[in-house]
Amino acid sequence: MNIVVRKEANYSYVRVVRDRLDSFISPELKAEFVMLTTNGEYNIILDLSDCGYCDSSGLSAILVGNRLCDDSEGTFIICNLSQNVEKMIKLAMLDSILLIAAGVEEAEKLLIRKSEML
Repeated sequence: MNIVVRKEANYSYVRVVRDRLDSFISPELKAEFVMLTTNGEYNIILDLSDCGYCDSSGLSAILVGNRLCDDSEGTFIICNLSQNVEKMIKLAMLDSILLIAAGVEEAEKLLIRKSEML
């Protein structure tokens, strides 16, 4: 198993439990995002604390999750980025598109603040 999914009160928690988010894992992650949003889960927190590496296919999977949540008027947040993954996201200039939190608690607070604004 490469991904752990847990349903919380107002979001789904997704954690990649491998050290690499690459072409081996990204199709599974994309499928999970599609399944979650198809089942009405529009707020997703993606925890990458175990990932020390992310390639372009991993970034693509992250963008799929973000787009699916946006299309459903939900919120997609990534958290617990390693320096390498954060560097890759910034290099691809995705830090201006994605909601990034330091940890799960901060991501939960962002979700609450966003829901209060609606």
